[in-house]
Amino acid sequence: MHLMIPRIFKLKKISFLLLSAMMSAFAVQGQDAAGGSNTGMDSAVASKSAASRNPSRDSTFKPSGQLWGYAFGDFYYKAHSDNASRGGANQYTGIPAGRDAFQFRRIYLGYNYNISPKFAAEFLFAAEDNFSGGDLLANGKFTAYIKLADIRIKNIWKGTDLVVGEGATPAFPLLTEVIWGYRSIERTVSDIRRTPSFDFGASLQGKFDPDHGNFGYDLMVGNGSGDKPEGDNFKWFYGDVYAKFLDQKLVFDLYADYERLNWTPGFHHARNMVKAFAAYNTPYLTIGVEAFTNHGENDVVGNASPIFDTTSALSEAISFYIHGAIIKDRLNFFARMDNYNPDTKYDHVTFTKYTGLTSTYEPNNREQFIVAGLDFTPNKNVHFMPNVWYNRYMSQTAASNTDYDLVYRITFYYIYGK
Repeated sequence: MHLMIPRIFKLKKISFLLLSAMMSAFAVQGQDAAGGSNTGMDSAVASKSAASRNPSRDSTFKPSGQLWGYAFGDFYYKAHSDNASRGGANQYTGIPAGRDAFQFRRIYLGYNYNISPKFAAEFLFAAEDNFSGGDLLANGKFTAYIKLADIRIKNIWKGTDLVVGEGATPAFPLLTEVIWGYRSIERTVSDIRRTPSFDFGASLQGKFDPDHGNFGYDLMVGNGSGDKPEGDNFKWFYGDVYAKFLDQKLVFDLYADYERLNWTPGFHHARNMVKAFAAYNTPYLTIGVEAFTNHGENDVVGNASPIFDTTSALSEAISFYIHGAIIKDRLNFFARMDNYNPDTKYDHVTFTKYTGLTSTYEPNNREQFIVAGLDFTPNKNVHFMPNVWYNRYMSQTAASNTDYDLVYRITFYYIYGK
């Protein structure tokens, strides 16, 4: 599926919309500050009346903040290792069979602050398992970075907030990851391919029915570089709409994004994703499916030495999962299976292999991922989860090679400050 997202989204209009929203938000705040006299009216009644008209002038409000965080990690034993060290960014690639270790895969320390009824800010330090991407110091020690630092301007119009700074993207962290519910076990299917969960930019997060919250949207324009400074003139455009039915138990979500990676007269390199999600979600049982197609324009180079040809790739993935309660508030189960094809147009007859220009979409191997386990919860904020992690690799080249990584884990997950 090749959808020209720039035409659909009208990228410049989205940027203008976000800029206009920001200006209107500050204009509204300025009007609130200007206020007006209440001569001839009892001061207490006047104050209450003003607060009802303009929540940002509510005299009962007191600025407040909350320090919070969580962490998860494992004791793991790698029972089998892929013979070609495939898997790219997954945390067990290249680890030899027989290795065991204790490890953290995420540590969060955040602070949320309510500046006023109109403004709120959030800040988050994160240390994560992106070891190949810079989360280790030169001396090999685990390090933290700034993941979120943004300000939220509430209700720039009814039901819509404007968020400016380094914040969560519409890709999955606001909804689909929440329903999957086991980020401590594994990333969502699009997160595995490193679709950004956070970015520096501006976003609108809104509801079409603010009084009920059954239908909503999220739009964002960001640098596309996460916590790193912008390195080019291109922006990442994100869009998401969702709907909830049956007392919000049945959830549907549609997401799309687009970014140019290189755009010169002789070379157009871009990528865009379209992703769909559906789930039946209750406290006792959740069943979900999430699927995406990602079009990489001129994103792979076919090798037919001495001839090399740059061409486009179309990747597809689908994820099925289920989790639910065995003993209420004490013991749950979870299971998930993903199938991923990095290039459905792979031509092993013409080319001996491909080289991917986007590292997280290595084109030569299909993958099947399976994880299953139990979730023991002695306290609502403490989890111990024995689980089996399995990733199978199937070569798309003429020289077929199928192998797998297999890991046994006891995962721990704890939450503090919430």
